[in-house]
Amino acid sequence: MLDKIKSFFGIAPAPDYAQLLKEGAIIVDVRTKGEYSGGHIKGSINLPLNTLGSQLDKLKDKNQVIITCCASGMRSASAKSLLKSKGYTQVYNGGGWYGLQSRL
Repeated sequence: MLDKIKSFFGIAPAPDYAQLLKEGAIIVDVRTKGEYSGGHIKGSINLPLNTLGSQLDKLKDKNQVIITCCASGMRSASAKSLLKSKGYTQVYNGGGWYGLQSRL
């Protein structure tokens, strides 16, 4: 019953980000270049949110699993929405990069 209620409200268990990476997911960090240079997840791609829409050619496969991250989760949520609106099918908001890194 609880699962049905969670499903109704759109609450789902957090995905296993480490497993998604093992299966070929990519991490897109949408912080500014300055923030990214101050620390980031190894192997992530820096596509700042304010330029993400014009850099979609760097994300060619719309069925690729993409995990977005930023400093706190706000910009990565916006990035997820943008990517979904552009036809990307498997996008997850990983939240803040530091917290995401600890779950990998």
